[in-house]
Amino acid sequence: MTTQVSARATKHRTFSFGRVSAIASNTILELIRLKVFYILVLFALAVIASSLFQAKITFQDQFQILKDVSLGAMSIFTWLLATLSTAMLLPKDIEDRTLYTILAKPVPRFEYLLGKLLGVMVMLLLAIVLMSAMMVVVLYLRETVVAADEVAQTPPEFRAQRLAEVRASAFNPNLIPGVLVVYIKAVVIATVTLLISTFSSSWIFTIFISTAVTLIGHLQATAREVWMDQQVHGFFTGLFTAAIAILFPDLQVFSLVDDIAVGTAVPLILFVKAFGLGTTYIVMYFVVAYFSFASREL
Repeated sequence: MTTQVSARATKHRTFSFGRVSAIASNTILELIRLKVFYILVLFALAVIASSLFQAKITFQDQFQILKDVSLGAMSIFTWLLATLSTAMLLPKDIEDRTLYTILAKPVPRFEYLLGKLLGVMVMLLLAIVLMSAMMVVVLYLRETVVAADEVAQTPPEFRAQRLAEVRASAFNPNLIPGVLVVYIKAVVIATVTLLISTFSSSWIFTIFISTAVTLIGHLQATAREVWMDQQVHGFFTGLFTAAIAILFPDLQVFSLVDDIAVGTAVPLILFVKAFGLGTTYIVMYFVVAYFSFASREL
């Protein structure tokens, strides 16, 4: 009997992707029940409004405004989704006592936390895909209208060239990696929020601190440059800048969407840097979140 119990305990201590995927699936269902996808309705309204209420400007400016609004709204709404949904996961499970039931099975805390994060990542991916589809549809409809207007106003011998210019203004290759950058940034914010929730006792406090970290993350690059431009250099200066760089994610790295919206050709190395740094942040904050969660008394 003792041998059987020991064997079952060893089996539970072994990492199981099946348990992780089950927790992730349950997390997605919980988030859908919370109706967090209603935020997508606001995104759709923002994008559609930007395409309908435009002044008489060139078609290049029309597409630039539309892409700027779409990518900006996508970044804002994924931030809201990442922060609000992740902040509620652990407190809700503790309040409903679901967490105690899961850990009593027993499920390792690492698997529980990883399942929660994967569930949020899938939810964010679905949101990004849906928002991207909305953006593409609106861009296509706007391109159709603009193309018809330009054909009517352009001599026959120049129509093919004009249509090519319209298509090039509507869609550019950087849009796809730009959307992926928005996704990586949202996952980083979700991981930071998950970390905060492992030692926070209130989801409101978690949202507040996560928002503050996000704000600092957007400003830390500028603050670091100002700090380094001062005449004071030495050990403490390096220690301070290193602490800021480690504790707070440099979210300014993910601001490539601003250049993409105006049609600037972004070098591939910048996308690779953003993806690599984002992945590093995700792994680093998740590891810290696990040790924080493992040491918490429940």
